[in-house]
Amino acid sequence: MKFESKEEIKATILYHLRRKKVIGGKHSHFDTLKKGFPSHLKKEVDKVAKQLVKEGFLITKPAGYGLQVFLNKQRLQEIEAFIHKVMGFKF
Repeated sequence: MKFESKEEIKATILYHLRRKKVIGGKHSHFDTLKKGFPSHLKKEVDKVAKQLVKEGFLITKPAGYGLQVFLNKQRLQEIEAFIHKVMGFKF
């Protein structure tokens, strides 16, 4: 997949977390959000992930072994609608 816009990067990050059901009590390391993206986009993915935290789509959880993130379950329908709009996947 070619990532031509920030919207596609946002949708891909959200899709991967939603597909693995990283919601609420389950969390993932912040650095794993960059996996699956081309190496030249790592900084852009980091910026987009931080923007998702600011927008409230992702919630952070500090831990002794690094920053953890998970999807905001209060905004799950909005997240799924965004993924469907950009990528065409339905849950």
